[in-house]
Amino acid sequence: MYAIAASFDVNPVGEPVVISREDMWKGLVQKAEYAVPFVPAMDDCRIIERFEDGFIREIHLRGTVMRERIVFTPDVQVHFTRIDPADGGWIANVMSESEHGLQLTFVFALTFPGVAAGSAEERARGDDVKASYIEAITATIAETRRRVKAGTI
Repeated sequence: MYAIAASFDVNPVGEPVVISREDMWKGLVQKAEYAVPFVPAMDDCRIIERFEDGFIREIHLRGTVMRERIVFTPDVQVHFTRIDPADGGWIANVMSESEHGLQLTFVFALTFPGVAAGSAEERARGDDVKASYIEAITATIAETRRRVKAGTI
């Protein structure tokens, strides 16, 4: 399993549009429900089934169709488990406080079908997708900020 984590300050010094914790949470929920505006590599996203603390969605990401189970821990975390392909890994979007204020951390633990865990090929494949996952974090904050500024969050 290839794992990375990256954290970003939600409100860097000098940013004129401040995102509150409540607004960032709303942004993460909206991203989970329809991620296309938040994730540049995503072409489509739709909810298939809802349940008490989340839902199952189908996504089209970099030419691949996947299904994910999304579970919410309100005001803290959105957890995505890839269920199709089975054992595809998981992603967590976590909000926390730091000495700089509100922080957003994405943790990715992914598997690649047909690729041996811990192999050089797994590292190479993981490194290939790493940049797009980091782009997804910055795009998530930027889209949430745009929505806050527009008054839609």
